[in-house]
Amino acid sequence: MVVEIRELTVDYRRVRALDQVSLTLPEGVCGLLGPNGAGKSTLLTVLATVGRISGGSVAVGGHDIATVAGRRAARRLIGWLPQRFDLAGGMRVGDAVRYAAWANGVDPSETRAAARSALEVVDLRERERDRVRDLSGGQRQRLGLAASLAHSPRVVLLDEPTAGLDPEQRVRFRSYLRAVGEGRTVLFATHLLEDVRGTCNDLVVLAGGRVGFQGAPTELAALGEDVDDPLESPFERGYRRLLADDTPPGT
Repeated sequence: MVVEIRELTVDYRRVRALDQVSLTLPEGVCGLLGPNGAGKSTLLTVLATVGRISGGSVAVGGHDIATVAGRRAARRLIGWLPQRFDLAGGMRVGDAVRYAAWANGVDPSETRAAARSALEVVDLRERERDRVRDLSGGQRQRLGLAASLAHSPRVVLLDEPTAGLDPEQRVRFRSYLRAVGEGRTVLFATHLLEDVRGTCNDLVVLAGGRVGFQGAPTELAALGEDVDDPLESPFERGYRRLLADDTPPGT
């Protein structure tokens, strides 16, 4: 499943949040990096078909999201986990994922199997009968991921999915992301470099609403190999070098 973005521009009143962004996202896990205000969340909301486009084009699986028919078709292919989401605390875990499957077009007779399959991916199958409110913070994040996977989307969009997790929870979540990326296009935004180094096939760095870099993690690390600094890895130095050339950020 390929996502094609061509010269995408998004304006909020007098602020240009995204400026002529062009990207091709094939299958695999792609990390979306950038400082606060770089345009990461804006890009994800556009891809999720809930954000406005000021210029350019976006196609998900060949469907142009600028058209009503294109948005409808694209939404069937997309799983979306925003940075802030709510799941009813009184619902059982399995029912919450079954509802997500039904809301995204899965036949009611197939929602139970779909929910169990999604819960297996995030290692929550044994908590199916528990109440959502009884889960830990990390488990709720995994439940959110399961809900976004319940309709077997081909494109998965995740906005800061490891925010607020402790180091051990982040490591576990990253392992689930690698599993989710098998046969799918996964784009996940983060400002934590350790979230992407061992997880992603590809990286995109946004700065000031523009693409500052797209390539493999090893290519980003290569940008920092010529500086000897024991306090930073080449990967961190390469990222910092990109941001040093930043223009004033969007929103």
